[in-house]
Amino acid sequence: MSAEPIEQWEPRGPAQLRAVADRMGAQLADATAYEVLDWAASEFGEGLAVASSMADAVLPHLASRALPGVDVLFLDTGYHFEETLHTRDEVARQLQVRMLNIEPVRSVPQQDAEFGTDLFGRDPSACCRMRKIEPLAAALQGYEAWATGLRRSDSAARASTATVAWDERHAMVKVNPIVAWTDEQVADYVAEHDVPVNPLVEHGYPSIGCGPCTLRPLLTGDARSGRWAGFAKTECGLHS
Repeated sequence: MSAEPIEQWEPRGPAQLRAVADRMGAQLADATAYEVLDWAASEFGEGLAVASSMADAVLPHLASRALPGVDVLFLDTGYHFEETLHTRDEVARQLQVRMLNIEPVRSVPQQDAEFGTDLFGRDPSACCRMRKIEPLAAALQGYEAWATGLRRSDSAARASTATVAWDERHAMVKVNPIVAWTDEQVADYVAEHDVPVNPLVEHGYPSIGCGPCTLRPLLTGDARSGRWAGFAKTECGLHS
C-alpha cells in the first residue's frame, strides 16, 4: 500500500463513505497499524484527522509517517494536567503534524457562571458533553475520517472495537490503527522511536483525562477505573 496522499481531495457524501468503511472494515480487520494508516493516508489525504488525548504520541507518530503534516486534534477542555499540555506542545514541536487545539464554546469561568462551579463533580456527563463531545463534533466537520488511539485492551467496553468502522454520530469513517496493540507493543514502539509520553504515565496514570476526573486506577487490571471515580461512568462519550 502507498503512503502517498491523494493529490486532490473532494469531500464525499455519507453513503459513499459508509461503503468505504464497510468494505475496508472487512479487508483491514487483521492489518497492521502501518497498513491501516498507509491506506487511510491514500484514501483520505487531507480529509483525515487524528485525535489524541496526549497520554502518549504513538498514534500521532505513526500517522505522521504515513501522512506528514496530518492534522492532530487535541481537546483542550480547560481542566487538563500541566503534564498533558506539555506533552501536546512536545508533540507539536517534535513531529511532522499540524496540532489543532480544540476549545469548548464556553471557558471554564463562563461554564461555572452558567451551570455552577465544578459541574464535573455534579454532572460529569454534562461537563464532558460541553467540553469534549460538542467541540470534537464541530472540529470534525469537513473531514472524511478520523483516527483514534482506541485499544481493545483498554477496557471491557472497548473489547470489540473494529479496526475500521462507520461512525454514525459524525457521519464519517472511524479508523483505529492500534486497536489490537498490547501495552507491551505500545511500550516497545515508544522506546524504539523515542516517542513523547505524558510524564503522568510513569507516575501510575495509564489513562489520563481531565485533572479533576482522573485518579490512578482503582482496580487492578482496569486502566480506566480511575476515571470519574464515584460515578457510574467509564467513558466521556467520544467513543460511545
